[in-house]
Amino acid sequence: MTTSVDTVIIGGGLAGLYASLLLQRHGAGSHMLLEARDRLGGRILGAGSYDLGPTWFWPAIQPRLGAIVREFGLSIIPQHEAGFMMVERSGTPVRMHGYPSHPESFRLTTGMSGLIDTLLARLDPACIKLGRTVTRLHATGRAIEVHARDGEGRASVFQASQVLLAVPPRLAQSRIAFDPPLPSALATQWRGTPTWMAPHAKYLAVYGSAFWREQDMSGAARSSRGPLAEVHDASTPQGPALFGFVGMPAAARRSAGQDVLMALSRAQLARLFGPLALKPEREFYKDWAQDPDTSTAADCRDGGAHPAAPAVAAETGVWAGRLAGIASEWSAAFPGYLAGAIDAADAGVKWLLNSAAPSPNAVPPGAPAQ
Repeated sequence: MTTSVDTVIIGGGLAGLYASLLLQRHGAGSHMLLEARDRLGGRILGAGSYDLGPTWFWPAIQPRLGAIVREFGLSIIPQHEAGFMMVERSGTPVRMHGYPSHPESFRLTTGMSGLIDTLLARLDPACIKLGRTVTRLHATGRAIEVHARDGEGRASVFQASQVLLAVPPRLAQSRIAFDPPLPSALATQWRGTPTWMAPHAKYLAVYGSAFWREQDMSGAARSSRGPLAEVHDASTPQGPALFGFVGMPAAARRSAGQDVLMALSRAQLARLFGPLALKPEREFYKDWAQDPDTSTAADCRDGGAHPAAPAVAAETGVWAGRLAGIASEWSAAFPGYLAGAIDAADAGVKWLLNSAAPSPNAVPPGAPAQ
């Protein structure tokens, strides 16, 4: 059985959900959002109000995301930076004067998952299908057949005039068979674009009190001993917390195992902030390199820098005017950031509205040359 809609969005992270909202607001025909996971949010993942994925945004330089946060009535908190930071090189950790970030970074009091929940509450649930992994896009005539499978291996087909890719370019190129193939230069660009968060792992510990603040420490730390290379205060109204990025390559993390890394992380936080850090009330660990809906083998070899935005679409041929990328990595302004997901989705929907009746050689406005 084939389901026909005007537009299919592939991916239910921030970009996909925001694109769905924009299409709904514009009355831009029917659409369906397909998400491989059994949850929405993509790389936004919450443990209560704590973030295991992207954490910060910067309203001073990311005004569009800031405006959306205000529109949705979401409350924000500045990143806590008051007090000394800890620096750990080869010997005993030492206190150093901290420095405020500029522009100032903020978090949501609900965690970034609050943004996802608020978007979802504004969408028609009938337009969202979870647990649908897209395996093939087949351009035929004036339509695109979107082939997907659910968790039981059952196949389904959705037919659309246009498709918005709200999954990272490298993941799309790795997981989806394009029939006919994408132009080789475009495929090479997408395959070579690192996926933000994919090489990283985060450890988070929730405590009964913010004992580091009581010692005039900010909760920030830098370490060359590890396993955490960078630590920050992650406190929310739900409770005091610290989180850190694990500074070990993905292969080494996989070899060590989660339990060992969590124990080593507790021990490191105790070196940095005192023995109270050894006994968190709750702790969480997320290794994005082991998430098949985020990471590819190539991502595990990358260093984790924010990518340069690739071309968003084909300039010529059967895919021109019919397929565009809208995940954060396609944002020219903020590639890999939360604001990039908003930026790329907004640009992609504008492209779609402007090319509602595309010619075979239509070029998306502003698309970089291949």
